[in-house]
Amino acid sequence: MNIKRIGGYNDDRFSKAALNQHGAYLIDHEPYQITITDPSSAVVCGKNPAVYKTLIEEFRFHAPHIFKFYDAHARLIAEYPAHALFDVRLESIQPSQFYVDEEKLKAVQTFISMPEDIVIQVIPYGDRFISLDGHTRLYLAVQNGFVTVKAVESETDDYIWTFVHEAERRKILTPKDMTLLPHEQYKILWWQYCDEVFAENKQ
Repeated sequence: MNIKRIGGYNDDRFSKAALNQHGAYLIDHEPYQITITDPSSAVVCGKNPAVYKTLIEEFRFHAPHIFKFYDAHARLIAEYPAHALFDVRLESIQPSQFYVDEEKLKAVQTFISMPEDIVIQVIPYGDRFISLDGHTRLYLAVQNGFVTVKAVESETDDYIWTFVHEAERRKILTPKDMTLLPHEQYKILWWQYCDEVFAENKQ
């Protein structure tokens, strides 16, 4: 089974909501989507229900706080133990990313309206926390004047320290320190840096 997560925001095979939430996938070239409907639940749609469980596991890697999944007929198809969420102040978050994509920021703005809409994965870092994902949402939180967001403690690989230490070297110490870039420039600067890090870690 081949699963590919769709990274763009314009694709007629998927709903705009699923694309904006990065919940659009191709499984063996067939379109499937997961759309978050509230802070703990999502709806799964696609041709073959037999692959839903595998798709959900893939999706929960990026959104572990979502633990109830329904099909298009509102039938519960999967439920997992709920992760403990807690409030974390933006000033206590150390980013592991340097840049924010303007295009992605516009997409995130369509479903974020209050601090409770933002749930990020973190690991402890002294008396602070490292953000493992959700940097665009954190940047939007800064723009909206939020003081706190929701977080869930997670796990990560050792490569994260390369990103964290480089962010610190660049004086990116809180979400407000990240730089907003046009999409094409973001792809060049951020994707190229990630490729270099992962290539070095493979050696």
